[in-house]
Amino acid sequence: MSAVTVVRVGYAVTTQDLGRPGFSDMGLGAAGAADRGAAALAGRMVGNRPGAAVLEALLGSVALRTDAHVVAAVTGAAGPVDVERADGRVRGAAPYEVLMLEPGDVLHLGVPETGLRSYIAVRGGFAVEPVLGSRSWDSLAQLGPAPLRVGDVLPVGDDAEAWPVVDAVAPPSTPLDTVPVVLDVVPGPRDDWFTPGWRSTLTGQDHVVSADSDRVGVRTTAATPLLRAVNGELPSEGVETGSLQVPPEGSPVLFLADHPVTGGYPVIAVLTPASVDRAAQLRPGDVVRFRLPR
Repeated sequence: MSAVTVVRVGYAVTTQDLGRPGFSDMGLGAAGAADRGAAALAGRMVGNRPGAAVLEALLGSVALRTDAHVVAAVTGAAGPVDVERADGRVRGAAPYEVLMLEPGDVLHLGVPETGLRSYIAVRGGFAVEPVLGSRSWDSLAQLGPAPLRVGDVLPVGDDAEAWPVVDAVAPPSTPLDTVPVVLDVVPGPRDDWFTPGWRSTLTGQDHVVSADSDRVGVRTTAATPLLRAVNGELPSEGVETGSLQVPPEGSPVLFLADHPVTGGYPVIAVLTPASVDRAAQLRPGDVVRFRLPR
């Protein structure tokens, strides 16, 4: 079995796949890749099955050395990509390119100008030991293969199908390049807990991503808080990825992949799946606008 070795980790790097749904009765969320679209695209580019594990790299900044011929691809937040040959020569590469790596090559990812999470796929997937049927690290439950450290050796699996049919794909046009970033939402199950003007308050102003955001959720602040029409306490109830939960201070918290399975604050709206992927790429300080369907 071939493998890759971690030679540099600048920020958090974890293995992720489709997650482990079906354990909410045990208090476990599904976890999985935060930007599911980017992770799936990386896997398709190298011919993997949908469940093959990828690496999720926060702000890029990771380097991997191969010990065999490896087919790889990088998607998500687009930063510098270089391939360092065993003899020290460096070949410029690019995200969204199918990379043919030779034994001894080192794949370097740098920090992207925009976006937060990059995804690295190798043909066959990363065959680290699964936990409860998934190779995803759940940061809330502290469950799954641990975040990567320098020196870790990652086996390359056999979770592949047909060979790649392209050598590169066009990077998706991303609303992350616009200011503010627009996130589409639909009214949530507890929108009646807020005053009648909640729609204009939610959609009519900028929301700024807070520094305490993570894989659990994106916290936001805005000039005008959302006001409650119901002031009582809400019993904890199930919440889904993409839920906009509103604490008493009135600033929405957007749940991502590692969110808890229940929450006690009312959910005013829920993001569309495409907007969840977009939200997973938000950095602290990014400006967001929520958009409701007409």
